[in-house]
Amino acid sequence: MNTTVPGADEAGSPNLYLVGSCDTEIWGLTEVERHTRAFRRAGVSSVLSAGQPLPQEGAVIMVRSEYVFAAELVQALAETPGVVLAVESERPGERMAVAAHIDAAQAGVVEKLLARGVFGGDDHVPSNLRVLSPEELGPSYNRSLRKRAVPFVLPLNERSRAEVEKKTFAAVYKGATDFVTKWCWPVPARWVTRWAAAWRISPNTVTTVSLVFVLLAMYLFAEGQFLLGVAAAWFMTFLDTVDGKLARVTMTSSAWGNVYDHGIDLIHPPFWWWAWWHGLQQAGTAAAPATLDLALWIVVVGYVVGRLLEGVFHWTFKIQTHIWRPVDYFFRTITARRNPNLAILMVATVFGRPDLGLIAVAAWTVLSIVFHVERIAQAAFVRARGGRITSWLSEPG
Repeated sequence: MNTTVPGADEAGSPNLYLVGSCDTEIWGLTEVERHTRAFRRAGVSSVLSAGQPLPQEGAVIMVRSEYVFAAELVQALAETPGVVLAVESERPGERMAVAAHIDAAQAGVVEKLLARGVFGGDDHVPSNLRVLSPEELGPSYNRSLRKRAVPFVLPLNERSRAEVEKKTFAAVYKGATDFVTKWCWPVPARWVTRWAAAWRISPNTVTTVSLVFVLLAMYLFAEGQFLLGVAAAWFMTFLDTVDGKLARVTMTSSAWGNVYDHGIDLIHPPFWWWAWWHGLQQAGTAAAPATLDLALWIVVVGYVVGRLLEGVFHWTFKIQTHIWRPVDYFFRTITARRNPNLAILMVATVFGRPDLGLIAVAAWTVLSIVFHVERIAQAAFVRARGGRITSWLSEPG
């Protein structure tokens, strides 16, 4: 099977050649779909399956079909010619060749090396090729997901599929995020993501359903149906986790999907807080109306100010504020964003005081703003003294 990838630069990009075969699907993807989508993002123009004639010219990336590679390794392999990627074998002193980026003139020799798999030392490797481990080839810091990540190479078969799905799902999960997304959603989100992938449900479809629940939660809040509204809101936040993970594990992320998802995430929280305030007027509360009005203004304006402060830090110091030092990383789990605020409102509602929930969110918003202002000032002080502002996640160890 020869799969030409639309829109790729065929003249300058390498061909991908699959060595061997793999009958096990993961995230609803066959071996060809999985490798095609992975390497398409790295600029590969076409995919050749085992048994087809080897390319006669240009660069060739060869991979063993039955292995799953971290996205960082795929990109690094595409950008690094003259290498053989090898992992440790079960037998001491031997390694398993799983991928290579070579010139077409070496394709025959390297295909045999990958088909054989296990080799000792570098005796079976052409002398002009470097043999690298995943740790040597790929980066250990994932900037887009804001976390440290050891690049993985995983053998895929029916016995290992569940474990491979678990590891590949964890690999696309953001490191710096709120405590609900970080600790409550991963397991159920993996189950739903697996189901959605099996049924070929697109990430944008999940995002659209989440938008419906944005509106439903806002309506219920405005009507004073706070517990039902909280339930709808939590389900929306759950789907907000699923859509991004589904896009990453199925490698179907798109520019429009990114705008669609993040646009909803960015815009809707102030409307929820306004609806909550409106619902308090409907339900009647013990808190003074002027106090609730002030709380609403603080929460809404504070949300905008908080996001602007994060933008100022990013623009000034070229990294996101929540990945600078460990304290910033921790504070991202509780800062006054949607999910922590929703947790405060839920607890207050369970105890019968949704009005105090809004007031508490306002107080937490002020404290969060103070924290972010202090971090900007601290970073400016460090830089003024000649220090560099870099993420602790990118530091060795």
